[in-house]
Amino acid sequence: MVTERGSVDWGTLVATLGGGGIAISGTVLADYLRHRHESDRGAETRRRAVYIEFISAAGVCHARLRQIAQDPGAEADLEAATRAALSEAAIHEVRERLFIDATTTVAGAGQAMFQQLRLLQRVVATGASLTSRAFHDVYHPYLAAVWAYRVAVRTELEGLPLSPAVFGWDGWDGKDRCAICEEAGAGGG
Repeated sequence: MVTERGSVDWGTLVATLGGGGIAISGTVLADYLRHRHESDRGAETRRRAVYIEFISAAGVCHARLRQIAQDPGAEADLEAATRAALSEAAIHEVRERLFIDATTTVAGAGQAMFQQLRLLQRVVATGASLTSRAFHDVYHPYLAAVWAYRVAVRTELEGLPLSPAVFGWDGWDGKDRCAICEEAGAGGG
């Protein structure tokens, strides 16, 4: 860097400093990108876990509501029993975590599913049985909302489409597979 005459070779110095700066910048950028990738993977893992936890909690609540609707007269207080189905499944708490970690699309689908579950809970609380028209009027939209949630999650996480035809179904709401709805349709009701 110092020439024979004692002066500094500025070109060499600038090239050395520039190369060092580029090397340091490259290392910092690579570290940033690695950290960001790890952070994205952590967020995806959290989202996947809460997505599954939410649909599982809804499933537990749904199963309990169907159990109550099998024999509504067996419950001393239908309103309390159906509210307990929601709280015992911890659906409210999981829904809050869903809102925190989910993407907008999945959070919206989850909220729509939750609203349909609440409608089902309210109808069962009035004494509607599994075979009643009132039950089926809210049950089938709930099933459609469950599948819409599943499709939203699958599309986000895997980028893979899913349609009722894959299962040999006409629609997500289950009416094409419901003996009670078929019977009501055949009877003109």
